[in-house]
Amino acid sequence: MIAQTPPMGWNSWDCYGAAVTEKIVRQNAEYMAKHLKSFGWEYIVVDIQWAQPTAVNHTYEPFSALTMDGFGRLTPAVNRFPSAEGGAGFKPLADYVHSLGLKFGIHIMRGMPRMAAHQHLPIADSPYFCHTAADPHSICAWNPDMYGLRCELPEARAYYDSIFRLYASWGVDFVKCDDIAREYPHCRREIEVISEACRSCGRDMVLSLSPGPAPLEQAEHLKKYANMWRITDDFWDDWKLLKGMFERAEKWCVHAAPGHWPDADMLPLGALRQCENPDDWTKFTQAEQRTMMTLWAMMRSPMMIGGELTKNDDFTLSLLTNEAVLRIARESFCAHPLRTTEAESVWIAPRKDGGGIYLALFNLSDEERTVAAPLELPEHRQLTLRELWRGRIAGAADEIRVSLPPHDAAVYLIFPARPAGSGRAE
Repeated sequence: MIAQTPPMGWNSWDCYGAAVTEKIVRQNAEYMAKHLKSFGWEYIVVDIQWAQPTAVNHTYEPFSALTMDGFGRLTPAVNRFPSAEGGAGFKPLADYVHSLGLKFGIHIMRGMPRMAAHQHLPIADSPYFCHTAADPHSICAWNPDMYGLRCELPEARAYYDSIFRLYASWGVDFVKCDDIAREYPHCRREIEVISEACRSCGRDMVLSLSPGPAPLEQAEHLKKYANMWRITDDFWDDWKLLKGMFERAEKWCVHAAPGHWPDADMLPLGALRQCENPDDWTKFTQAEQRTMMTLWAMMRSPMMIGGELTKNDDFTLSLLTNEAVLRIARESFCAHPLRTTEAESVWIAPRKDGGGIYLALFNLSDEERTVAAPLELPEHRQLTLRELWRGRIAGAADEIRVSLPPHDAAVYLIFPARPAGSGRAE
């Protein structure tokens, strides 16, 4: 099964927008291989506009001239990705990422380039043409490069088959498809066709759908046809957005399971928005960053780092290498909130192996606050607590009570206290 645990990796959008280059991708892959791979981070994802030679920041250039082959399939702009020269596409870059023991991903927009339809290009390995597959009435509201497809026609499946076969030949392991997750009902069939093409291309690929918010009532459809899907619009380093994620997480957490994961979006950590300001840094406080990482782990969201990895400071690296916290998403199940109010939230998640439970306490208020949770497990009168951010082990207890600074979190692994003389727990 693809994506048995929530995917973890790096995505170029938060730090470089539409303008990432091959050199930047390689340097982030090298950093991940050296510092993060052993903690479960593995995907390197090139985000939007990799086929646009003139991209310089987060801004889209309407109706830009994109690079594509004779079958209407986008190809990397060689001025930004030199190894794509001579029709090599992303294969040389993917091969390099794979040589580091990592996996390679790309962003796509649903549909096909307008230019392919206007030029009446043939669809590879089929008797069809791009202009008959394209639906000129189906256009993204924020990036007009593409036409959606007439997915009731065989031409649409032929085109999607052609691009996923190309991606398979490049060695792509992850595809983030944009302008689709929140576009129900008119993109429902397009999601199905994209998924079918992805699953039949001959290579295992994670299929991620963006942007959100995806409709909650479409959860079963999303679980059938995608490995992850966005539950929010673009998430940035703003406390209001983070606090609002608790409501989304509560609604979606019951749908997280092997093979399909509600996606709370990228982690805006470290050095962001590098094209606009190379000195830019996340606006989240350290407390807010702990809260974000804890919530993502407890709700079992995919984790995609948004910052320029080579500029990580010690604190950022400590967040990304806290194995005990990262393990929550892989080793827990049935995570859910016990309560959430305007001022605080408490989440619980049992471990799959029966070796205890995870309990996370969040201070959502703007003041220091004591957050408490009773521990009522009939089969054990006393429990031992290990706080995973600070590494503290508490003695036997029947309640958690912790004083937290504004917007901060604590997360515990709770396991039965062993009788005296039986050895150390865990």
